[in-house]
Amino acid sequence: MAEVAPAPATPAKTTKKKASKPAKKRVGPSISELIVKAVAASKERNGVSLASLKKSLVASGYDVDKNRYRVKIAVVGLVNKGTLVQTKGTGASGSFKMNKKAEGKTKLARRIRGERA
Repeated sequence: MAEVAPAPATPAKTTKKKASKPAKKRVGPSISELIVKAVAASKERNGVSLASLKKSLVASGYDVDKNRYRVKIAVVGLVNKGTLVQTKGTGASGSFKMNKKAEGKTKLARRIRGERA
């Protein structure tokens, strides 16, 4: 009987992990901080509409067209936290103004005013 030599084992490929680049740190304030600044700066009695809020964000250098969804989520989140009060509309549409009851209590409001949080 003929002896059959076992097939040579193929060496396992070693996969080298690529060194992951550290994530870029965001430069500048968060979108929530920008929104709170814009609403606080407004002197409108009924608050700031979402459209005028977006215009003021564009004027401050924020790319609203690219980050439309983030603006919506941030506005809804600030309303849910109690930092903003929605005077008209539902969801992210309508008008918003600062909540006078929670204005001094939130860390975000204190940080914007320059106090220690």
